[in-house]
Amino acid sequence: MTPSPAAGSRRPRIAPEVGETLAQLAHVTNELTAATTVDAVTKIVTQRMADAVGATIAALGLRHGPNDVRLIGVRGLDAAEAVAWQVFSLDTPTTISDVIRSGRRIVLVGADAIAERYPNLLNAVRGERSTVTVPLRSGLRTIGAIHLSIPDAVEPDPTELEFIDVLADSCAQAFERIDAAAVAEKQTSRLTFLAEASIQLASSLDLPTTTARVTQLTVPRFADWCAIDVVRDGAEHRLAVTDPDEAMAALVAQLRSDVERRPDGTGGNVGSGTPLLVEKVDDEMLAAAARDDAHLTSWRRLGMQSILAVPLLVRGRVSGVLTWVSTDPERRYDTDDVRFAEHLARRAAAAIDNADLFEQTRAVAEQLQRAVLPRRLVGTTEWEVASRYEPSGRTEVGGDFYDAFALEDGRFVAFVGDVMGRGVDASAAMAQTRAAVRALSSVDPTPEVVLDHLDRMTAQFDTGQLVTLVYLLADAATGTVRIASAGHLPPVLVRRDGPVEQLPDTDGPPLGLVSGRRSTEVSLGTGDTLVLVTDGLVERRGEHIDTGLERLRDALAATGHLPLDAGLGEVVRLATDEASDDDVAVLALRRSGA
Repeated sequence: MTPSPAAGSRRPRIAPEVGETLAQLAHVTNELTAATTVDAVTKIVTQRMADAVGATIAALGLRHGPNDVRLIGVRGLDAAEAVAWQVFSLDTPTTISDVIRSGRRIVLVGADAIAERYPNLLNAVRGERSTVTVPLRSGLRTIGAIHLSIPDAVEPDPTELEFIDVLADSCAQAFERIDAAAVAEKQTSRLTFLAEASIQLASSLDLPTTTARVTQLTVPRFADWCAIDVVRDGAEHRLAVTDPDEAMAALVAQLRSDVERRPDGTGGNVGSGTPLLVEKVDDEMLAAAARDDAHLTSWRRLGMQSILAVPLLVRGRVSGVLTWVSTDPERRYDTDDVRFAEHLARRAAAAIDNADLFEQTRAVAEQLQRAVLPRRLVGTTEWEVASRYEPSGRTEVGGDFYDAFALEDGRFVAFVGDVMGRGVDASAAMAQTRAAVRALSSVDPTPEVVLDHLDRMTAQFDTGQLVTLVYLLADAATGTVRIASAGHLPPVLVRRDGPVEQLPDTDGPPLGLVSGRRSTEVSLGTGDTLVLVTDGLVERRGEHIDTGLERLRDALAATGHLPLDAGLGEVVRLATDEASDDDVAVLALRRSGA
């Protein structure tokens, strides 16, 4: 600062020439133009700019909410004083708050002028000083102020003041640029997150998995605690939570309820489709919700800072609630977070609804499938029988079927079939074929006779469905089993002493495409087992069927020592491809020799 020609009683200060000061300020302006962080701008203002004008005290303050000022940079004050002025009200009489409110520069020369304008700021009396406080303007808004205190009573040069104003504008522009870049980065990050969340949510139709992914995606990125509740029969039921802390859950529910009951209607109501936002959880809220002092103390330990709850909306109705809780004082939710959470909630609601519908549809399909299959297979003293049916998990009904039963003369019938295709038509063909086999077996159970009748029936009443079937008639009196097949996989024979044999094909085309079937006969000793399967157990995409049959034989060899039912379950576990989208039906018949 250059001293004025006539300072009166004020003592002139020896200072650099105006040109040197302006050159230094020009360098500061260039540095502000290149600054990319708030910390960098703060250091430039409180150090480089202060040095350029000879200020020993410098402060940079920004608006903090609607009514406060926050000093983000201070130089020349002791630590205790700096902390005391870290955040103060805009109504506090200081040059910074006055400049922010008015948007106009304030210049005070000399201790008397400072004390006269701000008599209550005793700490401002530091001997003869001059202060310059300039606004940080962004468009029509004043976002903050720069305060410079120079240890002398000198009139600032008008050119220097103009340059300081320009520098303040550069500082404001730097803040706006940094803020815009941060907003852009934040929005880009959130859009990327929503895209990633959409992929994750669409990758599973399992309801627990889907809801767990929603909570895991948000913690700790956007929340410290997250829960998903769905509405069932008019009440909320928790599906997923990142931390099963019962105290946290109870407190969130209580605070939600208290805020939603606000008489002024500002609390929102998630159950009615309106988001609920508690920007700051204060002690008054906790005290109102607590049952007693001990309860209040426990809740205070949880450290909740902010709560956000948004509805899960599906087809115009509230299907649940997504709740976030922050325990970080630096992360308090605002209206921007509400909009973001609503975007996520819409995706989550659709995924949860799809998973829910899939579960319901699949359950109906499985019930329909099992309704046309025997509930329980009953063996005899001569024949032990076991079965396994594993649906693929798809929502359409499959076409695998099986049955086994004793005839009046003591012989035993067993068969496994497969209707190609899925859905209601396949289910109808499956039920008709199974019922026809039982009826025909009661008249003449001879395998080739049964298949011949089925061929004629299928040809006459064309259902448009291809059906394969393997049928066997076991006779304990002769120790033989006669087998006939219509386009189906041949049975596997497991001898009591261990060897596993793949029986030769005795098949022709599927039912209805030929007449004059033939059968083959094998002997079955005590403890020997015949295993009938559908292709869902042995076929895998990109693999030859022989490889799957070999895998089945290996599984049978490894489990032959087990009881029939347990062994069959283990065979299915070892041989089934979890990635397969085909149903699996397996039936085993063992000669018990009682």
